[in-house]
Amino acid sequence: MLFIYLIKVNVMETETKKCIYVLEDNVNIADIIEFLLTEEDYAVEVCKNANSFWQKMEEHTPDMIVLDVLLPDANGVDICLSLKRNIRTHRIPVLMMSGNNHLNKVKAKCDADSYINKPFDLNDFVQRIDYYSRTAF
Repeated sequence: MLFIYLIKVNVMETETKKCIYVLEDNVNIADIIEFLLTEEDYAVEVCKNANSFWQKMEEHTPDMIVLDVLLPDANGVDICLSLKRNIRTHRIPVLMMSGNNHLNKVKAKCDADSYINKPFDLNDFVQRIDYYSRTAF
């Protein structure tokens, strides 16, 4: 009976955590973000490409999305536009990341909730995640 109770407690704890999808193809950056957000008590799902991201989106709607601009199989701006134009996903906060310092061009093309240049300050990153994940629908 104790074993069943522990499983239920674990499931309940996972359900109360905010879920963040991270779409980042750079394994090192993805690992750092996953570690950092897990330490901050978020449930994190890392997707290495757009195809796996859209599959995850069909399974579950996250509380927030961290999205790289340059991806091997898609453009992060186009993904952001699709998310913000879809009635089911338009309220999900999106944080766009870019390593090329052209965020002003990115801002003009999509309505992400926040933008950050890579490399970024870890404390600033976590503060943005905390803020936008609390404002999620």
